[in-house]
Amino acid sequence: MYKNYLFDLDGTLLPMDMQNFTEHYFKSLCKKASPAIGIEPQVLINSVLGGLKAMSTNDGVENNHDVFWKAASSVCGKDLTQYSELFDDYYKNEFEYAKRATQVTPYAKKSIDYIKQHGGRLIAATNPIFPKVATYKRLEWAGVSPDDFEYITVYENSGFCKPNLKYFENICEKCKISPNDSIMVGNDVDEDLCAAKLGFDTYLVTDCIINRNDRDYSKFKHGSFESFYDFLTK
Repeated sequence: MYKNYLFDLDGTLLPMDMQNFTEHYFKSLCKKASPAIGIEPQVLINSVLGGLKAMSTNDGVENNHDVFWKAASSVCGKDLTQYSELFDDYYKNEFEYAKRATQVTPYAKKSIDYIKQHGGRLIAATNPIFPKVATYKRLEWAGVSPDDFEYITVYENSGFCKPNLKYFENICEKCKISPNDSIMVGNDVDEDLCAAKLGFDTYLVTDCIINRNDRDYSKFKHGSFESFYDFLTK
């Protein structure tokens, strides 16, 4: 066994079609927030997309939370931070609508339970573009508990995003782990397999694979989540 297990969330622990999830997310967010803020739904969507783009290139000087809200506010011309309670309420309530675009795999909880029983350390290495409340919700949708993980990357505690290798280096520093006895498990060829450059072992879960550039991943461990569980427990 490895000492440390890093798991991606969306498309890995929580199976989903990303486009379908995004559509449900924006539909419910716009219904809640657009009238309250006084901007058109597409303006709100563009603002969120602008914030996401800014986080994707964040250099760590500021955390992703601050970078997101500055960029999103710049796009729509309003200080969106004054609506923080509105967005918090959305993630606690209406965000649940997006759950219907996700599924549950029994092998997520089975894998987490097995690792815990055998003394492995668990880290939820999801791209930190969502707030803590939304990330914890999605872990619960996946049938696992946030308490299962000793560290969870969210936009409040992170200054980088995948596939920036500094994202993984930051996890190593904060959790005091070494890539050499760790494995990154995820579904994104670009964002998860890049951890191998630092010495992480990797496992590509192919049930909801994302392979934007049609890269050859045959040299990496890969297979369904069920296959990963078999690999884990053999």
